[in-house]
Amino acid sequence: MAVSIRVATPNDAERIRDVHLRSIEELGGQAYSETQVEAWAHDRDPGEYPIETETTHVLVAEDDAVLGFGWLRYDAGEHLQALVDGEIVAVYVHPSAARRGVGSQLYSALEAEADRRGLELLGLWASLNAVPFYKTHGYDRVTDHALELRAGVELTVTELRKRLFP
Repeated sequence: MAVSIRVATPNDAERIRDVHLRSIEELGGQAYSETQVEAWAHDRDPGEYPIETETTHVLVAEDDAVLGFGWLRYDAGEHLQALVDGEIVAVYVHPSAARRGVGSQLYSALEAEADRRGLELLGLWASLNAVPFYKTHGYDRVTDHALELRAGVELTVTELRKRLFP
């Protein structure tokens, strides 16, 4: 599926949030219980997406509507166990565009930006249903983590890392 990839603007925040929620709600059940999916999707706010900050690069994939988004941090979050230079925070695709190459197009654009920035090692935490996607893109498993959400609900997530252009 051919889509246009562009840098997100503040006007995209609600559409990004909507894609994020739909993806969690409709695809998250492949790996998690209904209770876990509800906790994961709970209280998403358009303001939580750091569009136009100096430390992030947020992209959207669109045709007539936003079909997905990707989010790269130029530094690594402290929650990562592996020593890495940057972090893929998110690649989410609307369920109507799932498994049609949209996520891979977003990921490739994020990786190109990471390379442009001189990042050599990328890390991330992936939901269990997303691990195969990242392994397809050359990531190796580091470890699993228990991510605590609201009301004590936990999700198992997998930490992965990749050396860019070995």
